[in-house]
Amino acid sequence: MKKLLKALVIFISSLVIGFLIFLLAATLGNYNPDEQIVIQESESYDLLPDWTEYDFIIWNIGYCGLDASMDFFYDGGEQVRPAEEKVNISLDKITELLSGNDTVEFFLLQEVDINSKRSYHENEYKRIEETLASYNSAEGINYKVFFVPIPPTEPMGKVKSGLQTLSKFIPKETIRHSFPGNYSWPMGVFMLDRCFLVSRFTVNNGKDLLIVNTHNSAYDDGSLREAQMDYLKVFLLEEYKKGNYVIVGGDWNQSPAGFIKEFDDQVFDNENYTEIPEGYPEGDWQWAFDEQTPTNRRVKTRYERGVTPTTLVDFYLMSPNIQLISVKTKDMNFQHSDHQPVFLRMSLKN
Repeated sequence: MKKLLKALVIFISSLVIGFLIFLLAATLGNYNPDEQIVIQESESYDLLPDWTEYDFIIWNIGYCGLDASMDFFYDGGEQVRPAEEKVNISLDKITELLSGNDTVEFFLLQEVDINSKRSYHENEYKRIEETLASYNSAEGINYKVFFVPIPPTEPMGKVKSGLQTLSKFIPKETIRHSFPGNYSWPMGVFMLDRCFLVSRFTVNNGKDLLIVNTHNSAYDDGSLREAQMDYLKVFLLEEYKKGNYVIVGGDWNQSPAGFIKEFDDQVFDNENYTEIPEGYPEGDWQWAFDEQTPTNRRVKTRYERGVTPTTLVDFYLMSPNIQLISVKTKDMNFQHSDHQPVFLRMSLKN
């Protein structure tokens, strides 16, 4: 009996020590980016005309691992990742849509994996970059963890993922801006380091056009999102007061101000609903979204139209000196991502 107890104590002690070593290694190797990181700089940047119209697509591609058949454990489902074949199919279909819209000037993508177990270590960023070879491409890493230990029975493992902005023009610069705040230790070690990616283009009238690719926090009590929105507000207003044009697009993980919470043939997701306050950031800034079509679905179960809860969290924000021409969400029945692409056309006001 004493030998059995001794063996049990040694076994438990080994587990505790092993876990502490793992936690120490994860903490020491934690991705901790600077507040601002210059991703690109160019002296031979393009000069954008101020008289033409510009087309955009924003899309959280869900790392090609959240197709319509997926029920994700983090949302209350059972699966950690789909079969590798499904990841490859989703990546093929997503790149097919992007290449089929090669007249669009700007693509703002989120959750693009570079080297992650959840997407079988497929370099999705490179694949998209090669598919749109004539575009300038920039990345902003927001999830870099050497091993995510949950769920214990089938850990997510290594994750490296982020934002990708593609443009037909060469920007003067592209800068990664870290959002403030994170989860407390040790949880924060294994969570995303949220950011927004700013591409600065020079317009032929002497002003700058700033294109901001954002992916705000989810799964928090709202305090992180509030701090992020306050931080973003300061940046946006400073640039607009300089006379520049500013457009923000991406996955906000909250709905725009003034959005009516209903769809014609879809169930609206009211659980933990968060909406951006009226008047953000100030004055005549304009939200651009397609209120008829959801952009995101809950991943607790596989997708079933009219049954699965859906919401709208992917949209644009434009400074008052930008003219909205049209905005439309492409309804794809969430076949290849838990988000749907949103198309926008705009022009610059003189």
